[in-house]
Amino acid sequence: MANATFWRGVIPAITTPFNADGSIDHEFLARHANTLIDAGCVGIVPLGSLGEAATLSFDDKLAILRTLVKALDGRAPVIPGIAALSTDEAVRLAREAQAIGCAGLMVLPPYVYSTDWREMKAHVSAVIAATDLPCMLYNNPVAYKTDFVPEQIAELAAQHANLQAVKESSADVRRFAAIRALLADRLDLLVGMDDAIVEGVAMGATGWIAGLVNAYPKESVRLFELARDGGAPAAAELYAWFLPLLRLDTVPKFVQLIKLVQERVGLGSERVRAPRMVLDGAERAAALAVIEHAIAVHPNAGR
Repeated sequence: MANATFWRGVIPAITTPFNADGSIDHEFLARHANTLIDAGCVGIVPLGSLGEAATLSFDDKLAILRTLVKALDGRAPVIPGIAALSTDEAVRLAREAQAIGCAGLMVLPPYVYSTDWREMKAHVSAVIAATDLPCMLYNNPVAYKTDFVPEQIAELAAQHANLQAVKESSADVRRFAAIRALLADRLDLLVGMDDAIVEGVAMGATGWIAGLVNAYPKESVRLFELARDGGAPAAAELYAWFLPLLRLDTVPKFVQLIKLVQERVGLGSERVRAPRMVLDGAERAAALAVIEHAIAVHPNAGR
């Protein structure tokens, strides 16, 4: 099975917008997804950590997928994160996603429960095998306490022809070289941490599941293209401007922070779903200082 072309480029982990009453703002979600694609992004990943998936009901998730598939209308693939407390629910979500019209899946370990390779392999294998859609494995040991090491990824790739990519968020760029050493170009490698994008591309990543792209889509696409085509020297100036914002993607309140950036630049609202709360006090002031400085020294500021 040839790898899908949509693993190559900038793919936003889209935030979930909420109305003042806590319901999902489907109208903005549809518009925002098209804004991201208009800027040059190649797909949309909903229902991820940044999308606050753990606070969404099963029906919420399906409604979001229906909105995005309809809104994009074939312009770009919808590739939902598939995570749940149980394997049965994750399998059911994967099958519903295919029925709705999603083009691929981002497969996560189960919520809360982290254990040994035997159980984690069984879980993700069940989800990957639930459909024939192209799948990307999401490795984020910091957030999910499960680390899929390169040898285990190679086992999964040998077992599942439709496993086509890995979103690598271990914060160790050496993993890219280790996976390549075992699998050559069998899998596409994607960066999952915003502040490692230039380093990840230098190590062979072909895509970026991005967060700050929700607020700065054109800049994110440009940064990826510079790193891909010209390496770190070509990307250096834009990366230096962007890094203080990209680092907001790597701390516990990354959802609140990224949504605050979105609101400040006019591309969304900072509303979040409890137990998250919007930032306040000194924490908010510190975040706004970073955001306002980035706005003031934006490469196009004053033009």
